Amino acid sequence: MLELAILGLLQEQPRHGYELKKRLSETLGSFWGISFGSLYPALRRLERNGAIEVVDGRAPAAEGSGAAMPATGSLKGEAAAARLRLVPAPTSRRTRKAYRITPLGQEQFLALLTADDGADDERLFSLKLTFCRFLDPEARLAFLRRRRTELADRLARASRHRGPAVDRYTRSLLDHRNRSTERDLEWIDDLIATEQHTPDGGGPNAAPSAPEQEGATA
Repeated sequence: MLELAILGLLQEQPRHGYELKKRLSETLGSFWGISFGSLYPALRRLERNGAIEVVDGRAPAAEGSGAAMPATGSLKGEAAAARLRLVPAPTSRRTRKAYRITPLGQEQFLALLTADDGADDERLFSLKLTFCRFLDPEARLAFLRRRRTELADRLARASRHRGPAVDRYTRSLLDHRNRSTERDLEWIDDLIATEQHTPDGGGPNAAPSAPEQEGATA
């Protein structure tokens, strides 16, 4: 799941390790506790597999000192200015590495995103929905319909296996879960309906809707 999140964020744009950690915490949630100790091994695995590559995030150094030396009007001053222009510009010892996704990584990202690997898992479904805009309309509909099927099956299982009478606290918890599933089912139905009636599917390259003409009449 971490690899999917990393590839999804790099699908948007190249990012440095610190920025990746911050965005991963926002995307996966604070309870995941993403640390550099888990992030960098995942980045190394993806780089080793050819899914991502490292780019130098350091700004190129300017030639010379980078500062223009005004004319001094004296031989000694001009000589000093010339010596300063020959001094190499200082460069930072810390090179910020940025990571970007490769064509192979894009294929891997789409494979992970469309894999039918337990969309009933709440966290995995939420993560995939975050990057759902990178799918084509047909794949998005298939993803949402799988989720709908799993929610409907969950409700059906709950009604079949109600079991013997339980205390009111347990019954209240079960009823709460069923109501939450029903609300999720309604939400998915709305997403599916919107997807079916939106020509561009709301993808990353979707064009903005045309503004209404002023003074138009019915």
